Amino acid sequence: MSRGLRNLLLSIRDLLVSAGPLAILGVALVIGAYWWLKPTPPKSVTLATGPSQSAYAEFGKRYQQALKADGIEVKLVESEGSSSNLQLLRDGEVDLAFVQGGSGELKPEDSEELVSLGSLFVEPVWLFYRADSAKKFTRSERLDGLHQLRGMRVNVGSAGSGLPKLMERLLDANHIELKELSLSELSQTPATVAFLNGELDAIVFASAPESLMVQMLLQTPGVQLLSFAQNEAYSRRFPFLTPVTLPRGVVDLAKNVPQRDVRLVASTTSLLAREGTHPALLTLFAQNAQNIHGSAGWFNRAREFPSTLHAELPIAKEAERAINEPTPSLQRYMPFWIANLIERMWLVMGLLIAVMLPLSRIVPPLYQFRVRSRVFRWYGKLREIEDEMESGTFDGKELLGQLDKLETQVEKISVPLSYAEELYALRNHIQLVRKRVTYKSAQAKEPASINASTAV
Repeated sequence: MSRGLRNLLLSIRDLLVSAGPLAILGVALVIGAYWWLKPTPPKSVTLATGPSQSAYAEFGKRYQQALKADGIEVKLVESEGSSSNLQLLRDGEVDLAFVQGGSGELKPEDSEELVSLGSLFVEPVWLFYRADSAKKFTRSERLDGLHQLRGMRVNVGSAGSGLPKLMERLLDANHIELKELSLSELSQTPATVAFLNGELDAIVFASAPESLMVQMLLQTPGVQLLSFAQNEAYSRRFPFLTPVTLPRGVVDLAKNVPQRDVRLVASTTSLLAREGTHPALLTLFAQNAQNIHGSAGWFNRAREFPSTLHAELPIAKEAERAINEPTPSLQRYMPFWIANLIERMWLVMGLLIAVMLPLSRIVPPLYQFRVRSRVFRWYGKLREIEDEMESGTFDGKELLGQLDKLETQVEKISVPLSYAEELYALRNHIQLVRKRVTYKSAQAKEPASINASTAV
């Protein structure tokens, strides 16, 4: 190995030994921060939707497709509806769920365990009735209010949907006792089949207009949609309800369906999540909600949803930023996972740099000490030789032999060129001590030779 290469390797070794502990500390802190912050979201998440062919199920599929582009698998969990979804969240069986406002009684602990990603859309109460049944009970094919349902066979939705509780409150507000109706709690599909077969007189849904069942019944001959003429009054009595209007012809302009404006009452559906859900997932869902729910619909104008207003639970800060603030600059030009990693780690990295910079100042002095110590440690041996020489009783040949051995060892020392001055200074000092030893040895011999000549 050439001397130049050996010097280079030694310099690198000294640098690694000097800066290595600091580098290891820095890496350990970064790994610790990464473990604590967990900037990378899990690859899968569970979303509770609703019955098959419901609006919840359709929206769930849209979220599933949207998050697939970012490498996130959305596992859809079918349920009976909103109330069932809320219970699934409480039990920790799903990460996110669609929950209808007013569909279930919120518990005090819900505000600590659940967060909202904002209101997504309105779900009107669709009360479809058969025209022949209306004529049979009221002598008219058109009903004017809930009070005219007395005696009819009415399906108020499955128990897990929360709709039976809502209808019970609406019927009670109209002074209708449950025993005055023949109520059933079938799920959407079997209830719709029974309704079309004439086994039911009326059927109630609480769903977004995207529901396939709603779309079909709106265009089915002989089926009418109840208009809540007092929808403003309902909204005053029940804060979770909003008065909405289904405009004339919005279903089918050519066929003029519906033939008149229909007043409805609607609750607002929100996307809820468990408190421990990864922040990056909350951001992804909130951002995609703007694309899925931001367009104009039958009951809202463009960009009216998603909204952070009228939330029954605290809004997650990730949703607040995603809905009310522009898209972060990094996410416009980078894949989401890279942008999210930088956004979540930059503050921690700044703190680490602030801590590491002062500590890094000890590296140059430590490196300098290690290099110079290879030279200075031989000064101890040189001092021993010099002290022995000053003692007066010394063997000149032995000291010169020690100096020769010391000089041989010093010649093997390798230091960077910037520290060569200390090495050459040591070699000069060895020569200086050699001269002194030689001089003192000669002085010690002169008296001995004079005494010998005098004796002769």
